[in-house]
Amino acid sequence: MGQDLILSPHPGQYAALSSNARIILLLAGTQGGKTVTGPAWLHQEIARRGPGDYLVVTPSYPLLERKALPEFRRYFETTLRLGRYVASPSRRFVFSGAGELRTFGRNSSVPTQVLFGHADDPDSLEAATALAAWLDEAGQRRFKQASYEAILRRLSLARGRVLITTTPYGAGWLKRTLYDPWERAGGTHPAIDVIQFDSLRNPSFPPEEYARARRELPPWKFDLFYRGHFSRPAGLVYDCFDGARHVVPSFTPPPHWERALGLDFGGVHTAALFAAIEPRLDGAPERIWLYREYLAGSRTAAQHRAALLAGEPRLPDAVGGSAGEGQWRAEFAAAGLPVRASPLRSVEVGIDRVYGAIARDEVRISASCTGLLDELSRYARVVDEAGEPTLAIADKQTFHRLDALRYLLSWLRGGEDRLDDETLWALADYVG
Repeated sequence: MGQDLILSPHPGQYAALSSNARIILLLAGTQGGKTVTGPAWLHQEIARRGPGDYLVVTPSYPLLERKALPEFRRYFETTLRLGRYVASPSRRFVFSGAGELRTFGRNSSVPTQVLFGHADDPDSLEAATALAAWLDEAGQRRFKQASYEAILRRLSLARGRVLITTTPYGAGWLKRTLYDPWERAGGTHPAIDVIQFDSLRNPSFPPEEYARARRELPPWKFDLFYRGHFSRPAGLVYDCFDGARHVVPSFTPPPHWERALGLDFGGVHTAALFAAIEPRLDGAPERIWLYREYLAGSRTAAQHRAALLAGEPRLPDAVGGSAGEGQWRAEFAAAGLPVRASPLRSVEVGIDRVYGAIARDEVRISASCTGLLDELSRYARVVDEAGEPTLAIADKQTFHRLDALRYLLSWLRGGEDRLDDETLWALADYVG
């Protein structure tokens, strides 16, 4: 760790620094000392792996500049004096010759630098090979699963290790892809190590503040933000969704099953979900198997049609778009894929249709539909200052696959609504 540096980590931090797992998930309460662990772990990893490129990734650049970057610069630049931070044309920390000597005991023809990225845009993370990565606050909604997968691709050649330091925030992809497999393995997963500690693990955290939060906050919020435990947050729309029950391994439906397609139109993002309808002989409702998802932009209707139907056994029954998106449907029809309009005008009624189908155990989702699974775990209503959910959906414009699912299940489960969105909101205001 450097001859002139003495660390005094608390037990939770020490567990992270001592772990040999390829992926370390450090879940901690607020001010528990998770972010300050990142630079120490990365420095340790750089000394172990040698010269090359390393990564620091946060959900957004503003968050990087508020938290991770100041901690990184304090450790690497001010305390250890290993090099300098460069903000333009790209954010990176470059080791100096003296920094290389102090870290590796030699100078190298291969430069050593730490590259800073953000997870808002997964494409921004596709570049050269990296040797290790520190991901800070990856549990936030804006840190997409696609960004995590892009980081793993950058680390794959070197089989680089990953440290994730975060508050749990909610049951998103982080829980599904890392925490749940670790828990199912009884805490002995061969590749994943989970370390949890609450805010009080930090010796300087005031016990009075911890007691106040326990007394005044809703239990779910206290568990998330002060104990570092996953908890189902208030306002989660599809709280009936259970990954262990509703998600199945990737599959290809039998060719004779009926096929249906839900579409959400958009110039930037057109989303689609493919469903196969399982015949039931016991009189129970037909089970809907969601086996494929699609998300693409900057394509014509004809190009979308070609990509959508590639590999499909036949033309599916398609539904999608709001009443005002007739032009999209006309263009898809002209391209050879007729799309009927959704029978619903109300988003809320459509949400109820999806919720009911999931709650009645009529839906199975392929594990390959990672985008849909991620959206299901994050789709939540805005919570007010008292911790109570409102009718508004947080970041509603980002859930393209769920919009496609709403069109699809609203049609498959039949019926029309009689209340439009404006009436529903007025009614909600009146009742409230």
